[in-house]
Amino acid sequence: MKGTAGSKESSDCIITVTKQDHQEILIDSVVGAFFHDQIKLLIINTLKELKVENVKVEVIDRGALDSTIKARLITAIERMNAL
Repeated sequence: MKGTAGSKESSDCIITVTKQDHQEILIDSVVGAFFHDQIKLLIINTLKELKVENVKVEVIDRGALDSTIKARLITAIERMNAL
C-alpha cells in the first residue's frame, strides 16, 4: 500500500508513504544541509500525532515550508489508507 502527495515544483515537496514492517524516513532536500534534522523531526512528530507506525516515508523537498510538508505527509497517509 502506497500513498503520494505533492509535486517537485519549487517551494513544494513530494512525499510517498509505504507500509512496511519498520519505520524508515528518507529525505532528499535542496536545503538538506540546513534543515534535514528539522524536516525529519516534523515527520516523526506528525507520524506520532496520527498514530502511524511501520511506514517508509520518502521526501523529495524543493524548499517547502513546514506546513506544506506536514500537509503533504497527512495527504499521502490518507491516500495510502484509502487503498
